[in-house]
Amino acid sequence: MSEKKAFILRIDQKKLRAIEKWAADEFRSTNAQIEYLLDQALRKAGRWKFSGTDPSGNTNETK
Repeated sequence: MSEKKAFILRIDQKKLRAIEKWAADEFRSTNAQIEYLLDQALRKAGRWKFSGTDPSGNTNETK
């Protein structure tokens, strides 16, 4: 896994509560849920073009 950089995120309370609930529903931490959402958005927008790793730095394994 790649090194992670900490930063402060300012977010509307209603959005944060919705993300926290969604994370709990999928047995993820809030941080992992935000990373998941960012990963999906990067892929959908075509902004993640590095082969071999996903936006979180994990190795992609195709089967």
